Amino acid sequence: MVSIVRVHLPSEIPIVGCEITPYVLLRRPDGSATTDDAPESAPIDGCFLRYKWIRIQSDKKVPVCSIHPTEAATLQCLGCLKVKIPVTKSYHCSPKCFSDTWQHHRVLHERAANTASENGAEEDGGGDHLFGRLSTQSPSTNGPVPIVNPDKNSGETWYEVGRSKTYTPMSDDIGHVLRFECVVLDVDTRIPMGTVSSILTSRVIPAPTPTPRRMIPVLPGGAEVMQGGFDIDGRNASVTSMGTFTVLSYNILAETYATGEGYSYCPSWALSWTYRRQNLLREIVGYHADIICLQEVQSNHYEEFFAPELDKHGYQALYKKRTSEYLQMYPSNPNNIDGCATFFRKDRFTHVKKYEVEFNKAAQSLTDAVITAGQKKVALNRLIKDNVALIAVLEAKFGGSPDNSGKRQLLCVANTHVNVHQDLKDVKLWQVHTLLKGLEKIAVSADIPMLVCGDFNSVPGSAPHTLLALGKIDQMHPDLSIDPLGILRPTNKLNHQLCLVSAYSSFARIGGGSYELEQQRRRTDPQTNEPLFTNCTRDFIGTHDYIFYTADSLTVQSLLELVDEESLRKDTALPSPEWSSDHIALLAEFRCKPKLKH
Repeated sequence: MVSIVRVHLPSEIPIVGCEITPYVLLRRPDGSATTDDAPESAPIDGCFLRYKWIRIQSDKKVPVCSIHPTEAATLQCLGCLKVKIPVTKSYHCSPKCFSDTWQHHRVLHERAANTASENGAEEDGGGDHLFGRLSTQSPSTNGPVPIVNPDKNSGETWYEVGRSKTYTPMSDDIGHVLRFECVVLDVDTRIPMGTVSSILTSRVIPAPTPTPRRMIPVLPGGAEVMQGGFDIDGRNASVTSMGTFTVLSYNILAETYATGEGYSYCPSWALSWTYRRQNLLREIVGYHADIICLQEVQSNHYEEFFAPELDKHGYQALYKKRTSEYLQMYPSNPNNIDGCATFFRKDRFTHVKKYEVEFNKAAQSLTDAVITAGQKKVALNRLIKDNVALIAVLEAKFGGSPDNSGKRQLLCVANTHVNVHQDLKDVKLWQVHTLLKGLEKIAVSADIPMLVCGDFNSVPGSAPHTLLALGKIDQMHPDLSIDPLGILRPTNKLNHQLCLVSAYSSFARIGGGSYELEQQRRRTDPQTNEPLFTNCTRDFIGTHDYIFYTADSLTVQSLLELVDEESLRKDTALPSPEWSSDHIALLAEFRCKPKLKH
């Protein structure tokens, strides 16, 4: 007879919108163990499993803290209710919790008030429907039906809410405990073959939601800040004017790297992939970018989650997985290998061509050409890091500029992750130079605007960043002193002709402007004009991510505001319950320049 040995949950804390799939360990009649599912349609040894999810609804409703969602709330901000901020954001677990986060919380009030004054009064309830409202009412007649509670004196009502192994908590579950039950049944008689195994979750919490980031115009004398940021249901019309397009670049932190040891400050439930993938998707979709460049996307996550989910939102997908000569640490699970994924809106662009850059192949060609036979093994061990770049040539379906009416508007988008140890400065610079030379060949064959996006693992002022931003490197640059293989010599060959400019340097380069623009300047480094950080962990804070563009063919219209470090430090660092990567997303709006007539 098949029997249940153990049932446990991947995380004890259930979050609205994040599916829960318990682990059920079975023992077969021969004594072997399995975690395979056994539905009625595919029984094991004549037995199948029946599942049930129950919401245990106490007569006493328990709101949860918006900052510390595992804690019960003890006070509520009435100002939030007045300006119609989602009620779940109004709860706090203590006066200290409220005072510690007041600077961050006050921004919610200011933005809600500005939005209300611009758009007029909204329907009562604001955005509560997006992330759930604390329910103080019994379920509707169309909802789950109460079932018998074994303990009639407990003051609790049980509602059956699911009959599959997987369950996704809903807003009505917030503040309540869930009970998962499973039992083995005989496939012929449908009689239970043992006792019911069950396990309880902690109280369901709403998905933590960060303050929306807004687009800040950067044109000289540009318009005021685009109020309201982005929403989940509708596209911000001011960001999508004809002839402009938006590009997102985001290192999403692959599951294989998101370990409890490396990010011990992040709650385990917020670090779990089941939570992070939904939170990342909600964030990415909410930006409504026309082009999305993601790094650290595991191949299984691309195929099973991101590609199908973003397809629902109108995106076509391209993907390049890292090569695996160096990544021998995952021989048993190739799905753990990550890569670069590029998505574009099918109603805005069509796919013309795809180029895949494998730096391992370039390393092999380089060693064959310039390294002596006795040093080839040493050279390849240093150069081969399995990094890749994905280059997509797209054709716009919208007009690039009035002067180009009727002509094809092409766009070249490069997406890469230069995942190289900080000590190997020569390898990092060589990979960036190799990518730029490849892009130069494309530029020669077609007069085409270019974007170079990604995580370069290079801080502003480093040799790779200098090469990207200035097109050349001073021969006295300190990074050039590390070149044991001689692959950077002669140093005067380290150049390119692409006229690249970092999009986020626009915050510092544009004079004048609004208070919001000045606020963004304070979040950039005055020496390099780059953001103070795009990567923030407990042990490191700095800029590794960039969106470069060809300034002779594109202009920056607006940029997604940078994140204030103080707002992140309330959770120690990234990732956190609100932001599910250790990097922040970069988003830029561009317009194609009219081509000069000769």
